[in-house]
Amino acid sequence: MPLKKLPLSKSSFKDIRDEDCLYIDKTALIYQMTHCASDCIFLARPRRFGKTLLVNTLKEYFLGHRELFKGLAIENLETEWKQFPVLQFDMSQSKHTTKAGLEENISRQLELYENIYGRDRSATMLSERFIALIENAYRQTDEKVVVLIDEYDAPMLDVIHLPEQLDVVRNIMRNFYAPIKACNQYLRFVFLTGITKFSQVSIFSELNNMLNISMVEEFASICGITESEMLTLLPEYVNELSDKLQLTFDETVTTLKEMYDGYHFTAPSPDIYNPYSLLNSLSAKAINSFWFETATPTFLIEKLRQFKVLPQNIGGTKCQAEDFDAPTERLVDITPLLYQSGYLTIKDFAPFKKQYTLDMPNKEVRIGLMRSLLTEYVTSPIPVKNLVADMAEMIYFDKLEDALQLMKQLLGTIPYCENTKYEGHFQSLMYLMFTLFGQYLAVEVRTATGRVDMVMRTATTIYVFELKLNGTAAEALQQINDKDYASHFKFENKRIVKVGLSFDIEKRTLKDWLIAD
Repeated sequence: MPLKKLPLSKSSFKDIRDEDCLYIDKTALIYQMTHCASDCIFLARPRRFGKTLLVNTLKEYFLGHRELFKGLAIENLETEWKQFPVLQFDMSQSKHTTKAGLEENISRQLELYENIYGRDRSATMLSERFIALIENAYRQTDEKVVVLIDEYDAPMLDVIHLPEQLDVVRNIMRNFYAPIKACNQYLRFVFLTGITKFSQVSIFSELNNMLNISMVEEFASICGITESEMLTLLPEYVNELSDKLQLTFDETVTTLKEMYDGYHFTAPSPDIYNPYSLLNSLSAKAINSFWFETATPTFLIEKLRQFKVLPQNIGGTKCQAEDFDAPTERLVDITPLLYQSGYLTIKDFAPFKKQYTLDMPNKEVRIGLMRSLLTEYVTSPIPVKNLVADMAEMIYFDKLEDALQLMKQLLGTIPYCENTKYEGHFQSLMYLMFTLFGQYLAVEVRTATGRVDMVMRTATTIYVFELKLNGTAAEALQQINDKDYASHFKFENKRIVKVGLSFDIEKRTLKDWLIAD
């Protein structure tokens, strides 16, 4: 029997069900969410994590289309299947536009429903039309109205690095969202999704009954695919990928896990895969950076530049729960934005201190983000990527000497800047390069006798690096020996290789190196 089609580019619940595509059943959580204490819910998740499909499923549920839910969990939970008027708005349609374009796009979305429920011609402002629309829908159907707003923050994220434009866009959005509170008596359910959390004061000034479920344990898996769901619902697809990759089933699961798993939105939380990348990988029968290929995180790169964040300092971050709620437009630290955008995720939680540890979720994010940051350091990324690919091959075959020769060549392509006069610059470049060819590189690793500049782990070997600026490779290697850094890793049952590196400030490149087992 042929496998069901995977819903790669489908965010329409109706299309998925009508075409008998694979659907990961989230309807028990949907029922729980729509019958909880609050009728106004907010959920933040990274892009392409299934938010739009969730919104669309809610639309079909509130429209009472019971036939679409046959065989799903909610079929046995819901007994009434009442039909409500549903107003659905997609704010991602309003990206990359002017003030006039944003207002026109919202106006067109209102007009779709005004054609159904009528328009009050005395209402001219967007907020007035929204209020009139809700009231008309309520009076005509004698049922309370459901409002679904997908990607509420999309127009603002486009201009988050441009304060003057952000103020204009934010005012338009705040005025449009205001009726949600004003029409509370006419509303059955309100649901908003987004990537980031703008401050309640600046966007939802009076919406004090909104429940943010983004970090509520019960709803941790409402978007995305859990490890359990993958193993129980997708094993046949994994088998097909295994055959293509010529790996065992378990080896393929390990590869998928390293690339696409690792997201946690609460503590505790199940392991959650990026659904876009996982489904595309299973469909294409290949391992690629599918999530990163869909968009360059321009606004994020701008913020990393603004906060002067070094590549090697992204991740391993400690924070408190309230840090996740830091308003996006008033950031004093990049951490909340990295978390909300999916570039960091929860890796550990200390209950006594109520302290979270955040890090990059998986290999796809780590490599993709470093590739995006590479343009901050080089003027010709394509030749550099080819050199990095050659370096990756050398490391894979334990030819570190050849890899360092290529690194010296690569560093010669870096344009002059003042940053080359401190060790962290070269550490950043090394971190970028080694990460790009798939190796995890840890920096400033604490040992009992001091901090190792960099440590790289491959399948067979641990490389211990010490860097010297205008010193000698011999001095760097001597420090590794004097501090006995290697003994810190002796219980990992891998070959340990010590590497002393020396960099030349004037020539801005690798001067010499010494390698010792």
